[in-house]
Amino acid sequence: MSEIRNYIDSSLALKEKILSVFLTAGYPSKNDYVDICLSILDAGADFLEVGIPFSDPLADGSVIQASSEKAISNGISIDNVFQFSNSISRRNSKPIIAMGYANPILNYGVESFFIKAADNGISGVIIPDVPLEEYEFFYNQIKTKLDIVLLTTPTTSSNRIVDIDNKSSGFVYYVTLKGVTGQSILIDTNKLKSTRELIRKNHLLAGFGISSPSDVHSILEHVDGVIVGSRIIKEIEDGNTKAIDKALKLVSDMKFACKVE
Repeated sequence: MSEIRNYIDSSLALKEKILSVFLTAGYPSKNDYVDICLSILDAGADFLEVGIPFSDPLADGSVIQASSEKAISNGISIDNVFQFSNSISRRNSKPIIAMGYANPILNYGVESFFIKAADNGISGVIIPDVPLEEYEFFYNQIKTKLDIVLLTTPTTSSNRIVDIDNKSSGFVYYVTLKGVTGQSILIDTNKLKSTRELIRKNHLLAGFGISSPSDVHSILEHVDGVIVGSRIIKEIEDGNTKAIDKALKLVSDMKFACKVE
């Protein structure tokens, strides 16, 4: 069983659901990134999703796009992602998930990417623009112990959800809305419930548009955890102590909202 799955199981046994936080690698600055990530984990985040900067992040809204552009201008590369993950994993045992797009990974070399990811403390990957139709081509050329997390949406068909569940490992990522990250959340509860019923192999975590404890409360009974990115990135963009403290308080409050009564 995977490290990610084990962590979720242990948290649920303690009546706590998962809070996963996405932070673009090297943002807001290369030198402060590792310390900010460690502080976010200490504040209550269960998973850290390290975002690989990319010039055309199709699934991301303006906040994450801007953070990716700044990280690229700061010279952040995939090798930096591995360096950051290695440093973080040596000081904190919580799972690290690399999240990025297919093109940079293809350019880097898929097999090399997965080998180095595993060697540098990464437990899983999320690559949102690799659809089921390309799964065999992209992933079956490698042998990896990393979890490969696949995504489903409110418009995904029932048969496709079952296929996604069968091929995903660690958890299935439920995209809560039709659109990109950073939008206001408006949950189709019936669709979420029906998705949950079809997910038999994996746990289900939900992301996109989740930005407050009240958002967590609105969705938590239907999922095993939540994923937040844009709101935290927006909070830390100034990079000063006050901004970081505000982000840490938000993470703490959202983690408290993940407790099951």
